[in-house]
Amino acid sequence: MTTLIISDDNPRDRRFLAEVLHDFTPVVTANAQEALAACQQHTEPWLVTDIQMPGGNGIELARQLWASHNTARVLFWSQHSDETYVRALAKLIPADTVYGYVLKNNPAETLRRAAHAIFAECQCWLDPQVRRVQARSQRKSDALSDAEYEVLIDIALGLTDNTIAARRYLSRRGVQNRLQSLYVKLGANQEADAKLSDGELLNIRARAVALALRRGLLNTFELEKEEQLFKSWLKTRN
Repeated sequence: MTTLIISDDNPRDRRFLAEVLHDFTPVVTANAQEALAACQQHTEPWLVTDIQMPGGNGIELARQLWASHNTARVLFWSQHSDETYVRALAKLIPADTVYGYVLKNNPAETLRRAAHAIFAECQCWLDPQVRRVQARSQRKSDALSDAEYEVLIDIALGLTDNTIAARRYLSRRGVQNRLQSLYVKLGANQEADAKLSDGELLNIRARAVALALRRGLLNTFELEKEEQLFKSWLKTRN
C-alpha cells in the first residue's frame, strides 16, 4: 500500500507535504474529521498529520485512529515540541506501533527521510529535539505524575486549594502535598527559598506555572481545552 493520508489545516503546508512525499500516493485532507474518514478506507492506514488543528488536534486524531486500527502508522509533523504533547502521545501509542515526530523547521529532506523510515522501512523516527523532551519526561526526578499534572493545570487556571480539593475529590492537605511535589519537580521550591529584605521574592504558585510554560508542559491550546472542562465542571456544581 502506498496511499498516504495527509492532514493539515494550512493549504500551503498541505501542498508542501504532497510535493515532498510524492513518492507515495498522497490523499490530502484539511482537518481531523476528513482524515479519519479517509483512514477508515484502509485496513492499515498511513497518516501524516499536524498536531494543532481547529476542530480536533492531531493527538486526538491519532487516538481515534489507533482505537480502531492499532497498526496504523502515523507521522506527526508539527512546529511544536511541547512536553504536553509528548506526555499525551506516550499514553496512547499502542505497543509495537510504528510512528514518528518531525518538526516543521527541518528541511524537506529530513521530512522525506522520516516518512521513508516509517512507511517504507517500518521504523520509528523521532526528531532529536523531541527525543530530548521525551527523555526528560521519563526521568523520575523530572517527570510529572498524572496527579501532579492535574494540579498544575488547576493552578494555571487560577483555582484555589479549596476548589482544587472539590474538583479532584481531595482534602486540602492532599492538594498541598501534590503542590509541594510539583514544586520540587519543576524546581520552583528552590527559587522560592530566596528572600528580599522586606519579604518573599517570588510567588511560588505563579512561578511554577511560568516554569511549566517554559518547559512546554502547558500551552495556550491545551489551557483553552482545560478551561472548557473546568466550566463544564462548574455547571455540574451549580
